[in-house]
Amino acid sequence: MVEQLDRREPVLGLVMPVDPWVPPEAASMYPGVRFLATGVDLKTMTPEGYDAVLERIAPAANELRRQGAQAIVLMGTSLSFYNGAAFNRELTQRLTLASGCAAVTMSTAVIEGLTSVAGKRLAVATAYNDEVNQRLRTFLQEEGFEVLAIRGLGVVKVGDIFGVTPEGLLRFCVEVFESARGADALLVSCGGLRTLDLLAPLEDRCPVPVITSLPHALRAGVRLLGHSGRVAAHGRLLSL
Repeated sequence: MVEQLDRREPVLGLVMPVDPWVPPEAASMYPGVRFLATGVDLKTMTPEGYDAVLERIAPAANELRRQGAQAIVLMGTSLSFYNGAAFNRELTQRLTLASGCAAVTMSTAVIEGLTSVAGKRLAVATAYNDEVNQRLRTFLQEEGFEVLAIRGLGVVKVGDIFGVTPEGLLRFCVEVFESARGADALLVSCGGLRTLDLLAPLEDRCPVPVITSLPHALRAGVRLLGHSGRVAAHGRLLSL
């Protein structure tokens, strides 16, 4: 049974794929929420890498609950979509059962975001290699979306994600969108990509709503705590 949340101090627990750190976007978006984090030491963004850390996820959620978290987010889009939509739902149940808290995965958060902005025909820009991109395409199709174009940056080693610059990521995302004629939303997938400050510029360049992993996962998490999730000046969904 999911316990009733303590509303006196909202506390959100983040199961991070790698290190136990709270992304700076969390405090800047939601200064009234306290964030806790623990990591599962993911080494590579590959199916083998995800398999190697699966058994660490539920204990990490339980530890966050022990520290005071009232809701849990699994941060790491590919870590939850790589085995398909049914697996993502099962993983959410594991988080809830292990912690006794309401929980959401980053993959569920982007699906909820796309649904909220009525996106169905997608341009998808990612950090991943072709194999992981194909798994994302399958996941999105299972969730009822049409993927018009999907391209990745080819990142495999987790540490290499920090070499992606905001300027380069902006250009790449625009190129992917422009290759997908008829897209009604742009999805930028990978929680390691720093996208909060790119939401508004991307929506200026691409005349559709933009959903990205990190900020919209934080939105989904704080909504479990009863927060509206609204943040001004950072794209359409966060303004709702």
